[in-house]
Amino acid sequence: MKAAAAVDAAVAQGRAALVGYLPVGYPDLDTSIEAMIAIARGGCDVLEIGVPYSDPVMDGPVIAAAADQALRQGTRLADTFTAVRAVQEASPDTAVLVMTYWNPVARTGVDTFAARLAEAGGTGVITPDLTPDEAGEWLAASDAHDLERVFLVAPSSSTERIGMTARASNGFTYAASTMGVTGERTTVGGGAADLVRRTREAGADRVCVGLGVSTPEQAGEVAAFADGVIVGSALVRALSGADGGPGGPAGAGELAGRLAEGVRTPRR
Repeated sequence: MKAAAAVDAAVAQGRAALVGYLPVGYPDLDTSIEAMIAIARGGCDVLEIGVPYSDPVMDGPVIAAAADQALRQGTRLADTFTAVRAVQEASPDTAVLVMTYWNPVARTGVDTFAARLAEAGGTGVITPDLTPDEAGEWLAASDAHDLERVFLVAPSSSTERIGMTARASNGFTYAASTMGVTGERTTVGGGAADLVRRTREAGADRVCVGLGVSTPEQAGEVAAFADGVIVGSALVRALSGADGGPGGPAGAGELAGRLAEGVRTPRR
């Protein structure tokens, strides 16, 4: 299933979509794949599989530490395609996106990366450090391999840039609810609803909000105005057991279930 279709299906049910993120290779490859399957089955409509990167300038401390551990253990880009294929086989109704900084794609070769992802069953790519005006090669490759594109907007984005980003994003537009790096916060960024409104007015069909959501209550808050709620750091913490829960894939899956309830009961 495409991410666009998954978000549309959730909205048609009167709720927001739940988009969950986990990095491949943390705490090891097999466990990361088990956890991805667990959160997909726990209620994530869309799964973001993160590619560990040595210079994660937009990642908060939880995700950065997980990525560093994955890299030190020898996780490679090829493992991402293994994870995509495994999740698609285990949970075919879950849309599987890859989230990656641009350098690993460029090193692999843009068309080669696109072809391998499509062959593995991935639906598209979130590119946090690539803007549409610099993405000509990716636009062509994603079209050629029927892959979705997800670009980011932020509260500081101009109306012109939001419009350009919305037109280039054919999966959904990723609205960063606060400025800076990713990570859990005690409150959702106050400008999130306004950013969603601006992005819709600029022509976006689907707007999903991330960078800060960590609890079912926050998920419900965002679900009241967004088409999708993106959760990353909280799921990584649940997997590690750092939040006091059971840890492991079961812990991540349990949190995904509670977050799924959150997006079904938005706080208005």
